[in-house]
Amino acid sequence: MSSTFTPEDDLRVAHALADAAAAHSMRLFRTPLDIIAKADESPVTRADREAEQAMRDILAGERRADGIFGEEHGLERVEAERVWVLDPIDGTRSFITGSPLWGTLIALVRGGRVELGMVDMPVLGERWIGQPGTGAQRNGQAVRVRDCTAIADARIVTTSPDIFNAADWQAFDRLSRKCGMRRFGGDCYGYAQLAGGTIDLVVETGLQPYDYLGPTGLIEAAGGIVTDWEGQPLGLKSDGRVVAAATRELHRQALALLAA
Repeated sequence: MSSTFTPEDDLRVAHALADAAAAHSMRLFRTPLDIIAKADESPVTRADREAEQAMRDILAGERRADGIFGEEHGLERVEAERVWVLDPIDGTRSFITGSPLWGTLIALVRGGRVELGMVDMPVLGERWIGQPGTGAQRNGQAVRVRDCTAIADARIVTTSPDIFNAADWQAFDRLSRKCGMRRFGGDCYGYAQLAGGTIDLVVETGLQPYDYLGPTGLIEAAGGIVTDWEGQPLGLKSDGRVVAAATRELHRQALALLAA
């Protein structure tokens, strides 16, 4: 039955998921919260858990046969034809510290390919959506990557130097110092900026599928390319190292510098 859903049906559900997550997260944003350290030492809050549960409740009613891969509550039916990949609050540290640059990430994966990607930024009031064949949008307005083909002209961003191990940092530093501009911070918003044409490269490590699959769908729909550091497509079992680029030529140069 899942294959009978249209892209419009899926987009409606994705909007409902983002709305539900925002209703919980915004209610608790910039309020005192109990912080819990997860196994990977990233902080999780009541807002994360409640927002994801609200999303799962919608899928339980709308998409019972689909799988779910969520950051806070784990895996359900991930062997299904279609899997919803959810990160209710990407950038929990930003959320905790009152920064507006956190978002909700949603991806719909079918047969190993991302069919829908969403980066929702509740505080900024920006909802970025990508679907194959229909392009990418920010709040209903079409967006597209910048036509940047030279590393020397590229604007590169990553969340923090702290996400890299020593060898990966050396590779990132080598690449980023050859770019026209490098910036740190922004969490998932960097991927939205790439889709919107104001950033050209995002390079990160240590990510999980719920961190990168939503942005992947958005950027690919906007005309960009996203792979791992070996140039392979991202999926549910990728190693967490991500290169997102505005153009294939820029992507090729970035991979070469990372591997140098």
